[in-house]
Amino acid sequence: MIAFVSGTVAALAPDSAVVAVGGVGMAVQCTPDTLAKLRVGQEARLHTSLVVREDSLTLYGFADDDERQVFELLQTASGVGPRLAQAMLATHRPDALRRAVATADEKALTAVPGIGKKGAQKLLLELKDRLGAPTGAPAVGAPVSQGWRDQLHAALIGLGYATREADEAVTAVTPQAEAAGGAPQVGQLLKAALQTLNRAR
Repeated sequence: MIAFVSGTVAALAPDSAVVAVGGVGMAVQCTPDTLAKLRVGQEARLHTSLVVREDSLTLYGFADDDERQVFELLQTASGVGPRLAQAMLATHRPDALRRAVATADEKALTAVPGIGKKGAQKLLLELKDRLGAPTGAPAVGAPVSQGWRDQLHAALIGLGYATREADEAVTAVTPQAEAAGGAPQVGQLLKAALQTLNRAR
């Protein structure tokens, strides 16, 4: 198993990073929150989980080991594959997921793309004794998306866009974020921002 990768960030994409390790470029699937902390040309260390399929080997990367462990625990629930587990972590931090499960918060889980009401109920039952208790103090109304503007701006700069372009893209997707209410999803906003930047070029 590949427990972590450490090296220079060679490239960034909306959902992945390439880290140069010993002359080899390792493609790592990451959440927007993790990608926002990376910069091309700078050193990075990502905790990783290798998902093996008959036709593929996919490496998922995380900013810390807690996030990696939660990613793997989520997949012990029936119907949860690596992509859905990653979507859950893109929407909520590990402690927010623990809190949602501990308090049977269906609404928090249905905020994740791909999880409906019945799916949320099933996950709450299956994950009840697996994720453990939240480690931090309850943060009232503090999902991953609380600082979505800063996260989105940092992600765009990390992808190589100029500060002015990042500012304009954030402004362009603000109506979409506000329409989402209190929990806009940074991953979806990043895709929308990249579309506006591509149209502008």
